[in-house]
Amino acid sequence: MIIGVVVTHSSPAAQLDRCLNALLADGGPECVVVVDNGDVACVPGAVDPRAADAAAIEVLRVENRGYGAAANAGIRRARELGATAVALLNDDVIVTPGWLEPLVAELGAGRAGAVQPKLVFADRRLATINSLGVTIDRTGAGHDTAFGDPDRVVPTTDIDAFTGGAVLFDPTFLDETAGFDERYFLYYEDVDLAARGARLGWRYRCVPASVVEHIGSATTSAHPERTLFLQERNRLWCAFRNADPGTIARALCLSVRRLRHRPRVVHAKALAAALGGAPVRGWERARAHSTT
Repeated sequence: MIIGVVVTHSSPAAQLDRCLNALLADGGPECVVVVDNGDVACVPGAVDPRAADAAAIEVLRVENRGYGAAANAGIRRARELGATAVALLNDDVIVTPGWLEPLVAELGAGRAGAVQPKLVFADRRLATINSLGVTIDRTGAGHDTAFGDPDRVVPTTDIDAFTGGAVLFDPTFLDETAGFDERYFLYYEDVDLAARGARLGWRYRCVPASVVEHIGSATTSAHPERTLFLQERNRLWCAFRNADPGTIARALCLSVRRLRHRPRVVHAKALAAALGGAPVRGWERARAHSTT
């Protein structure tokens, strides 16, 4: 049984409805668990009954402890329902017909613990790629591969990391990694999960035959300083825990250089918070390497 998990937080009702209607109309997941950690009044009756059986949606309301915590809650519920694979999706994506089958065909083969579709930007005049996976640069920053490129036909390929916005998970991968680290709250929890899984021998694939459209949510852009703080702190946390010494040094140098630029207070707070968490990340790093 394949179960979809959609995480939503204070998003426009029409956006969530669009996401769910596409999921149910495609006939992919047998059930969709909507994890609401905001104030969205999402109810099964809001879904267009012409698309599919609205009873296939289960709403799980949780305290807002961040994206990773909400995703983990949805994954746990999916496992309780008997999921043999879990599709994790943001509420601002729209699946296209036939999106699920190519992902299922790749999942698990050769220890492929997570497979993601090609994400393209929705509602743009020219078809544009959003993500073909995530690449980690020399400073520990994660970047969507081919971001902003014109859409094109590309082959299925191995990727360094996957985007949490649309990904299909093997339950064994989730069991071995224990899922997302909820301390990140938002940003880099998917990069961290991919790095921890890779140490255990898991691989990741991008399957462009599967296409998902991405609208782009406004919920995080409404708090730019909070977003910047979390991105900077979490990039360093992820590097401290998973990267090689050279990358860690470059990651720190980048954060120090950013202290010269506005908003300086936000950069300083992010660096201080990251350094405060460095001993724990270092201990986790040493423990992980001692057991692999």
